[in-house]
Amino acid sequence: MSSIVSSLGEEKEWRLRGLFLRPVRLHLLYKSSHHGADISTLLCSFDSCGSFVLAVFLQSGEVRGGFTSKSLKNGSEFTDEEAFLFEINNNARRFPVNKPARAVQVHFTESAPSSSSLFGSAAPRSTAFGLSAGFGSPASSGFDPGVAPVFGQASYKKQVIFGSSSSAQTHPSSPPVSVSFGKALHIYTSDHRMYVNFSPDLTYSSSSWAEEQGVRCLDVELHRVQDVGDILPNPWRELSWTEENRKRLRENFVSYKLVVETVSQVRALLLGPVGSGKSSLINSIRSTMFKRIMHLPNVGTAAGSFTKKLKSYDIRVEKGGPPTALSLCDVMAIGDEDFTGLSLSDTLAVIKGHVPEGYQFQSDVPISDKISDYRAAPTLKDQVHGVLFVLDASKVTSYSTSLRNNLRKLHTTASDMGIPQLILLTHVDLVCCAVKEDVKYVYSSRALQEKMQEAAELVGLPLSYVVPVKNYMSELSVDRNTDILLLSAVNIILQAVDDALEDQYPGGITVQHTQTTPNSSIGVAEL
Repeated sequence: MSSIVSSLGEEKEWRLRGLFLRPVRLHLLYKSSHHGADISTLLCSFDSCGSFVLAVFLQSGEVRGGFTSKSLKNGSEFTDEEAFLFEINNNARRFPVNKPARAVQVHFTESAPSSSSLFGSAAPRSTAFGLSAGFGSPASSGFDPGVAPVFGQASYKKQVIFGSSSSAQTHPSSPPVSVSFGKALHIYTSDHRMYVNFSPDLTYSSSSWAEEQGVRCLDVELHRVQDVGDILPNPWRELSWTEENRKRLRENFVSYKLVVETVSQVRALLLGPVGSGKSSLINSIRSTMFKRIMHLPNVGTAAGSFTKKLKSYDIRVEKGGPPTALSLCDVMAIGDEDFTGLSLSDTLAVIKGHVPEGYQFQSDVPISDKISDYRAAPTLKDQVHGVLFVLDASKVTSYSTSLRNNLRKLHTTASDMGIPQLILLTHVDLVCCAVKEDVKYVYSSRALQEKMQEAAELVGLPLSYVVPVKNYMSELSVDRNTDILLLSAVNIILQAVDDALEDQYPGGITVQHTQTTPNSSIGVAEL
């Protein structure tokens, strides 16, 4: 939301950040003057995890609001020991929560549709962050709340309450859509505008705001609070997250031409333990090219390796279209020992090109020249041109010693053979909350940077050889930033193979790249 500017300004933001006990950064998620004065829109703007600040801007120039360490996007009842209220004028003051169990609550009245029909799960009727139908009586209060949205036959009126819910349910002037921090701060909407009521409250300590009703809000903002310790001020790798770059990366990939007498495609072998996401990676790259999520029967969730055969997947320009210069080879997962997964000898046989397409691996039967269709004299196009170690970012520090030893042996052997290698780090969204919400933070996350360094040390490669990716797992449509990360990885793979071919066949093979932009990092090379 970089194009939308917060009303805080530098000085007030600095004062607000100073109220936290740790260095933090604010990321704007919702702004009523831009997104509309609507509580439903406000709630939908919460990320699925993280900490948040709700700020109310008054005509006096003062800013009041509250902080919660819980996401309000899902769930119904929250205990928040970190919640507090604040005010910012010439100074900044903080009012910590006195009753954490009542700090944040979602409430449904009997006349509202059930919580399961709205959120897919049961919700207790009385909690401190509330959704309610019939919140106050317009007839008795003289307040006209307008018409609430209708879901089926039930009127749906939403409220969100920080602190005690009893007063919010019985207050005669309470409008149907509102946000309250106890009795101290109560935000509501009327005629597409936001108003706020102030009142003393014991839910939050030292809050002594004078009684004021119906104060017009100039603006209301929701910010995600991000620890500076996790998100770096500047990304440590630069990558453009624009639609133009997605198109450029895709066009460069499509136009990549490998002109070799006996080779038409780069064959990259995917090696990794069970659950690392090898097969999902193939589907994800295909989804990026086809511009829709691919549902192919080569992805498993079992504890054992789903892939049992050697299978090569051509990455095509589009569904039914011509293949690109990249073919990804999937094999059985690497185990702790040779008898629990792909053995070192079988891996070398695949790399050298001896193993025929479709061969079914057997841990207790090593590959030899006795197998059917064994290639005794494989050509260059039969061989593997690059090895991709696929590792799970969320598990990289918990891999067993024996698995680590196997990965290190594979790296050493492939290096002796002159095979270029990269590490593709998957499940990056499980390491950092900000990356889970938007993958563009992948090179700004300190936690993920540490995971990448650990992966590099595990295999024995430099950090520059580690490339983070995010697979499509639960999505129903492709995402621009996820596509950019995947396409960036593909281009790095092609560059790595290009460098190796130039080193191995100086003057013997011509490799030509047709680029769409003259400033692309992949240029024309005569080998």
